[in-house]
Amino acid sequence: MTQLRFALAQIDTCVGALDANAAKVLDFSRKAAQGNAQVVVFPEMTLTGYPIEDLALRRTFRQAAWDKANELAAQLNAEGLGELFVVVGTVGTDHTTSKPRNRLVVLHEGVVWAGYDKHFLPNYGVFDEFRIFSAGDRSVTLEMNGARIGVAICEDIWQDGGPVADLATKSIDVLLTINGSPYEEGKTHTRFELAQRRAAEVNAPVIYLNQVGGQDDLVFDGGSFVVDADGELLERSPMFMEDLTFWDFDSAADHQGKALIVPELDKDEEIYTACVLGLKDYMTKNHFTGVTLGLSGGIDSALVAAMAADACGGENVWGISMPSMYSSDGSKDDAADLAANIGAHYEVQPIEPLFNAYQKQLNLEGVSAENLQARIRGVIVMASSNSRGLLAVATGNKSELACGYSTIYGDAVGGYAPIKDLLKTRVWEVSRWRNKAAAAGVGIGGLNIVGNENGSSGVPLKNGVMIPVSSIEKAPSAELRPGQKDSDSLPEYALLDKVLAAYIEHAHGRADLLADGFDEATVDTVMRLVDRAEWKRRQYPLGPKVTALAFGRDRRLPVTNAFRE
Repeated sequence: MTQLRFALAQIDTCVGALDANAAKVLDFSRKAAQGNAQVVVFPEMTLTGYPIEDLALRRTFRQAAWDKANELAAQLNAEGLGELFVVVGTVGTDHTTSKPRNRLVVLHEGVVWAGYDKHFLPNYGVFDEFRIFSAGDRSVTLEMNGARIGVAICEDIWQDGGPVADLATKSIDVLLTINGSPYEEGKTHTRFELAQRRAAEVNAPVIYLNQVGGQDDLVFDGGSFVVDADGELLERSPMFMEDLTFWDFDSAADHQGKALIVPELDKDEEIYTACVLGLKDYMTKNHFTGVTLGLSGGIDSALVAAMAADACGGENVWGISMPSMYSSDGSKDDAADLAANIGAHYEVQPIEPLFNAYQKQLNLEGVSAENLQARIRGVIVMASSNSRGLLAVATGNKSELACGYSTIYGDAVGGYAPIKDLLKTRVWEVSRWRNKAAAAGVGIGGLNIVGNENGSSGVPLKNGVMIPVSSIEKAPSAELRPGQKDSDSLPEYALLDKVLAAYIEHAHGRADLLADGFDEATVDTVMRLVDRAEWKRRQYPLGPKVTALAFGRDRRLPVTNAFRE
């Protein structure tokens, strides 16, 4: 009979930060040993951070990463942790081709005790591994205190055949897979069903250990778990937080025992938290401590400001109201109320004097005059960013971005766009969720997220409201001309977003959209708007990917796109 205690170390790493990542591995390994674990498991490419992209091609970086693995193994041993099996990811080198390899290593008894190279290198969506790495060519089974452990890295379990098929013939006790699987809505169930299939294939429990944290436009949600050979859920770690959970394997048991199983999150909470974590880690890893943005009184800027407050604290948010001659009193009041709710710095910078000065020289009309207002606001936001050392955040949503309903060098300015991948109808939904959470006691900064693992409820919200209700309920308008509404230029969002979801996320062409039941005029309008706006989208700031198909890495269309069928 073999009993083995695993520690699942779901951590947030930073690309290129070898020292910081190794220090975190050491810290969590100490805690694992204190909990009597024999094996502690970390995510894919733990020491290097993930995804490292072309940094992997730099020979000196690969050598530094390899040196760090050896140094860490020696340090673990020196601290009396040598008997612990520490499973980490790093970058290796294929000495036949000199290309990098995505590698799993086991640190044990002061040395790099074992290694395994990823076989399947994804080259779709956000991934570019096939170009960067060379593929491993052998499966690996490790003997750990009498248990036979088969290992895999992320994509290796997504593809049929390969190392998992080979491990199915090796009578393994546990299949251990380390992952850097980015978040997208609905993916947690897909991962779980996949692990169930692999558990049945190898007739053994599967440990799925996933990375957590934001890296540029990717958000890793954690949500690590263990399934038994029969597919039963044995452990589930929290989403969006660092975590160390223990699970015990017993070779004599017909069914393995259960460990902590955290509840699943509400779908709106998932999306909101993913966006906040993306912003929070983007700020942290780029050394920003605060943000600045324009507050119009509309729902988009209100939601972004709320996310920013949850990410870095309301006191680190600088909101700027920039009313024009067309701004309504209600919008100005909503902007002020939002700033007061989250405890943000708030200033008013009227743009009419600047607009008149520009017009005295340029004498613009129509859309050009409307866009001039947005660009003046962009200048003010960037001036605030430069003078205060703050991250400027753009407030555009996916519906606007899809249709080009944003002004380049105007409301599109900024270094990060937190709701870039949320359709307008989704913006309203998650805003209502945030207010519901506020009413239930989730204060500013009170999300279950990296950095709040102790479960602080945050700074209480006055009257239990974060986003002014009127910002959610009023008809959306850019307020760039008298009486303007978004519906003057776009279909109603309830309809528009359905067409956009089909056209963008499901790749439906014109004939498909008509077959879906959308009317011809709407289809032609939306397709024309989306295709004509590609050049704008190429210049939009990064933002967190939270859907199956986000603008940027996922959707690669020619800038000049004449295909309309």
